Amino acid sequence: MTAQNSARRALVVGGSTGIGRGVADAWAQAGLDVTVLSRSAPAGAGAGLLRWVATDLTDTAQITENLARATGTPLHAVCYSAVHYGDRRTLFRDCSEAEWRRQVEVNLHGLWLTLSRTLPVLRRPGDPGVFLGISSEVVYNAGPGRSGYAASKAAASALLDSIAQEESAEAPDAEAVRITQALPAGMVDTPGIRRRRPDGFDYSAYMTPASFAPLARELAATSGAGLHGAQLVVDGDGIWFPVGEQLPVSQSRTLSAEPVS
Repeated sequence: MTAQNSARRALVVGGSTGIGRGVADAWAQAGLDVTVLSRSAPAGAGAGLLRWVATDLTDTAQITENLARATGTPLHAVCYSAVHYGDRRTLFRDCSEAEWRRQVEVNLHGLWLTLSRTLPVLRRPGDPGVFLGISSEVVYNAGPGRSGYAASKAAASALLDSIAQEESAEAPDAEAVRITQALPAGMVDTPGIRRRRPDGFDYSAYMTPASFAPLARELAATSGAGLHGAQLVVDGDGIWFPVGEQLPVSQSRTLSAEPVS
């Protein structure tokens, strides 16, 4: 794959599909040289603007090596969007240890590794980089059948909150790195969701990954100025607002005897 030549570089972990792809496409269209780390290659319109490095986030040695290569030169923006939901919603008593470990490896430990490798190259006095973490309504709305997903995403959000406060304390007048979190206001039409829906399902009410493009462009243009430490909800029209103004709608529901997706 080819990519744009640009003095400004970006990295998206989990950017081949879903919200991460929406961010990657927006950054590439804004002129950034974007590298995507993910298991599958980006495909379709815009894929030619993205560099891709095959990466399995459960393989610590591989992700560490690929992050080292990606951070060999300065970065302007980083997004962590990788996520593991599980094949379907499953009650705690039916969830295997292997499934739990995969959720922690992808949703939390992969984020930790990415932060540990990218923050040093984003931390530039007078020219701060921006780190965007893709959060979820489950952080605020724990529910049945999502215990591992809820726990790992809540921990990931707390990790980013803590780092945002550390960055502010280190450079109170101009944050060393600007940390922003964003989550969708509703369900998003992604390949992962489609694998869990029946044939003929109507996705017309679902958001699309492109809804995150306006925020991604804003972060690229301003390096997150004014949005450091923010937790933002993004709606289907691409409009964002602080989570404190309106908590996201819960997608939890009571599980029947037969697990549902």
